[in-house]
Amino acid sequence: MPDRPLSREDIRALQVLSPFELKEKLREIAGEHEGRAAFQQLNAGRGNPNFIAPTPREAFFRLGLFALDECRSTVAWDPELVGVPQKTGIADRFRAWLATQSGSGSGGAGIDLLRRVLDWGVGECGYDPDSFVWELADSVIGDHYPAPDRMLRHAEDVVRRYLRREMGDGIGPVDLFAVEGGTAAICYVLDSLTTNRLLGKGDRVAIMTPIFTPYLEIARLEQYGFDLVHVTADTRTPDGVRTWQFPDAEIDKLRDPSVKALLCVNPTNPASVSVDPATLARIAAVVADNPDLVVVTDDVYGTFIDGFTSLAAHLPHNTLLVYSFSKYFGATGWRLGVVGLHPDNVLDDLLARLPEPDKQALDARYASLTLAPRDIPFVDRLVADSRDVALNHTAGLSQPQQLMMLLFSAYCLLDRDDHYKQQAQALIRRRLGDLLEGMRIRLIDDPHRVGYYVELDLLGYAEHHHGPALVEFLRANYEPTDILFRLARQTGVIALNGGGFDAPPWSIRLSIANLRDYQYAEIGRAIRSVAEQYLAEWRAATE
Repeated sequence: MPDRPLSREDIRALQVLSPFELKEKLREIAGEHEGRAAFQQLNAGRGNPNFIAPTPREAFFRLGLFALDECRSTVAWDPELVGVPQKTGIADRFRAWLATQSGSGSGGAGIDLLRRVLDWGVGECGYDPDSFVWELADSVIGDHYPAPDRMLRHAEDVVRRYLRREMGDGIGPVDLFAVEGGTAAICYVLDSLTTNRLLGKGDRVAIMTPIFTPYLEIARLEQYGFDLVHVTADTRTPDGVRTWQFPDAEIDKLRDPSVKALLCVNPTNPASVSVDPATLARIAAVVADNPDLVVVTDDVYGTFIDGFTSLAAHLPHNTLLVYSFSKYFGATGWRLGVVGLHPDNVLDDLLARLPEPDKQALDARYASLTLAPRDIPFVDRLVADSRDVALNHTAGLSQPQQLMMLLFSAYCLLDRDDHYKQQAQALIRRRLGDLLEGMRIRLIDDPHRVGYYVELDLLGYAEHHHGPALVEFLRANYEPTDILFRLARQTGVIALNGGGFDAPPWSIRLSIANLRDYQYAEIGRAIRSVAEQYLAEWRAATE
């Protein structure tokens, strides 16, 4: 990247990139700034959090030591070649081992969590002690293919309990498929929907925008080629401030039976608000007119706001629930996610109603798995399709990853006072407050605001505070992403362009999760400084 300001033509060419690819260009520019200035590069473009939940990780690592003791005590052909955990009597051995561990110091909180998880699993959940502890020990060692391949039995039950608490009890007794994070879930779901002839090229698919940009990009890929119906969050306060909620008229687009599916991220990304419960209820009511609507809801940010209820709880029959542990627990590197589907669901109904030629083609696809391929439910087709069917016998998320999901889930289920949730939410609120203080602005009070990200509507703010003349000047003289390049070059701050998320083109998205607390005030001051440049240029041009 040349060490000079980019021309408007340069910026226009670059802003067609995905926001996450454009970010890499901005990082190059910010790197030049870092070499010239005393301030470091501040990348507020990515949502990877810089906080973690330590106690379930302590439990994981301490459990590994117990499991290794079990392996060595089984058989040791050599100190470097030993056996695997054995089920008979393992619960008693685990209790005895826990009793020998210190209740304080390094790993004390993890040992305490393991003790509570064992007591809770056996006493409250009714698990067989040896079966439960053997799954824990065998999982941390990772010496088996996952069995069942869709999800380990105890892991599925614990995660299901966690989801019903956090996403709403109305989601019901969902069947879960453990996957490599929300990223894999999105890919697997869209692939299986098309492979099973439930969606096809040119089908009308609604998408609630603004939205996490890969949903837009995947839907436009050649193998999908969906006809996107944009359901736009365009509600405003009486004085014109965006609330990022959905007008009834937009939701009513879903009544059209030609709309076959709906893609939703809730709480939203980039606007980071939870969808108004009244809107969720309206979507549920729409199904009376469009009963075959397939809903995919991605609810990764739901734990960052109290009282959250998933669309899957309003529409369990129609909804595929995608959940990732990545953001709430600081676990993007673990790649932990699930797809949830109610046993009584519209996807299995639609499979049963496929034309006979389609059924015969799918019979051939899944014939190696069973003598009755038509009986395979959609959730199990997801598993098979994730490994191109032929490798179904080795499908499934690794055992250590599933164990980590179990421990994260149990940790929160046993946190009766929601201490971790309160601390995580408070951290986000403090950082957002520091950012706004640095910018010297206020956002409207909004009970639906999550605040993991903030989407700044720059033209809306300019018009509200300075009138339409400033808006006309900006549009006439600059590209919508000009501010991103100024921020990167002059201050080292990296943000993402809202237009790439199908938000207003003159908007930017900032992550509130991934930088040091004090840096958010710096970012706020940097944004204000650049904004004041535009004001000065406008005033100079109108003198």
